[in-house]
Amino acid sequence: MSFRTRRVLLSIPFYMVFQFFLLKYLFLLFGGIDDIYLVLISVLIGLNRFIPMFFESKKSTKIGRFFTSLDMLWMWASLMFLIDVLVIYLIGMFVSLPFAIIVVLVAIVPILGIYNYYKAHKLVVNEKIIMLDNLARDINIVHLSDVHFGSVRHKEIIHEIALKLKELEDTCELAIISGDLTDGSSIVLENDFDELKDVDMPIIFTPGNHDFYIGIEKVIAACKHAGIIVLDNEWMEFDCLNVFGLTFSFEDRSVPEIDASIINPDLVNILNYHVPYYWDKFSALGFDIQLSGHTHGGQFYPAIIFANILFKYNMGLFKNDLGKYLHVTTGVGSMDPPMRWGTDSELVVLKLKKS
Repeated sequence: MSFRTRRVLLSIPFYMVFQFFLLKYLFLLFGGIDDIYLVLISVLIGLNRFIPMFFESKKSTKIGRFFTSLDMLWMWASLMFLIDVLVIYLIGMFVSLPFAIIVVLVAIVPILGIYNYYKAHKLVVNEKIIMLDNLARDINIVHLSDVHFGSVRHKEIIHEIALKLKELEDTCELAIISGDLTDGSSIVLENDFDELKDVDMPIIFTPGNHDFYIGIEKVIAACKHAGIIVLDNEWMEFDCLNVFGLTFSFEDRSVPEIDASIINPDLVNILNYHVPYYWDKFSALGFDIQLSGHTHGGQFYPAIIFANILFKYNMGLFKNDLGKYLHVTTGVGSMDPPMRWGTDSELVVLKLKKS
């Protein structure tokens, strides 16, 4: 049983209790419903959270992916309805809300849901400029992260990425994926990423935490079958760039020690590391650019507010006093619910220019 499966299984009893009380107070706004029906609905929601995931870890199917997506959409809706119910009851402590207003407030959730779903599935290309003193020539690279290939976003997301990268072939020379190519919700087959074979630029990938959930060996095998270069605590030189892939440490893996021997003073040194941590340490070591993801930028409101508090570098391009850069992308896919509000599902063209 994978780490993700164990985590979800342990949370199901609490999730069902939460669903019971959420539905109870939601239905009370419209007259209420018998508790026995609420128990039944809550149990069904809990079962739908685990059963499809169990089968998806063995073999991914359309019906398994459908029910997993349904679960993820309802999980997002549950959070929004919780906020909705709290607002309605808090206001109701001071003034009596007309029934029409209550209906409107509840209807906001599905309306927001349509926008969030659309936003999460609209893959955009953003651009940022990085000025460097030690760059031999101008070069453009594509930075992406957190694809989260799995039960919710399956081969269609690989197809979309391949199309976007092919559009960028004439202007970009290298693509770098900063971890979480998969999310661990479904098995990964050897040919799952094969559409990326058609992209006429090298693609570098370094694993993130989710890539270990279903088995890092399967992810690496699928990458190599698709011609993706896997930098698993390794480095490679590409033209005027020296790229080191630092794998996110997970379970029995420890963080490797990085010393100055990795730094090439004649090239621009790029660190590909899933999480936006230790930037000060890595830039002091000599890395000119750190490429990270992991945060999703918070993905949607109100989670973005908490992500900005939790992560010092939540999303965007940062430059420190040493003239070194950190780029944190909001990611391509989504963490569990396929919903975005306030962030992009993005590929970022980083235009490296000589100062």
